[in-house]
Amino acid sequence: MPRRARIVAADTPVHVIQRGIDRGACFFSDDDFRFYLEALATAASSEKVAVHAYVLMTNHVHLLVTGEAPDGISNLMKRLGQCYVQRVNRTYGRTGSLWEGRFRSCLVQADNYLLACQRYIELNPVRAGMVNQPGDYRWSSFHANTGLAIDRLLTPHAVFLDQGVSAERRHAAYRELFDEHLEPALVARIRESANGGFVLGSERFQREIAFMLGRRTWKGSPGRPVKQTFDDTQQQLAL
Repeated sequence: MPRRARIVAADTPVHVIQRGIDRGACFFSDDDFRFYLEALATAASSEKVAVHAYVLMTNHVHLLVTGEAPDGISNLMKRLGQCYVQRVNRTYGRTGSLWEGRFRSCLVQADNYLLACQRYIELNPVRAGMVNQPGDYRWSSFHANTGLAIDRLLTPHAVFLDQGVSAERRHAAYRELFDEHLEPALVARIRESANGGFVLGSERFQREIAFMLGRRTWKGSPGRPVKQTFDDTQQQLAL
């Protein structure tokens, strides 16, 4: 059975997850983390992909990125994966792949979901029980996005820039978002969207992307699907 095509669109944020094989480790030392971030910066520049947030866990990676071209993010991940695996194999005398198949991803509606997804990513070490606060974890974008460090890898999204007229106000506004917990239902939805390759956004946004790409962009219901034409979707968008 052919695998389902990835949902992609230019200039739309994407949440990317890439895991180690059998959830095994893919980072073994601080040098590995540093090399991955350097390789990510190089590949992102070459493929014209903006990186908004990231967290490097021991056995997987989360990225929030936007590509100028529809294939920019796929090219980025291919280039990054090959470069990093070659380095790990050479360093540790191993062979074969490091990653669990192809990466998982979902489009993210910028207006309503981007900052929630960004927080979800940076809170990953807290949910995993590795640290008590996101700032206690070294390998994430939390420090730069809250003004605690400078990270030239990052390009703030327009939604983030709208948080304040100055960098200080934006960082302060973003820090305040962490005073409230992400709702469990939202956490589940972010996770399900990325793992399932769906669109994270409002129903209208999902249907707009579906109409643009000519395919369903949300999780289907069990049972025989109800046929829906482009005219049906277009009519719903006009409502």
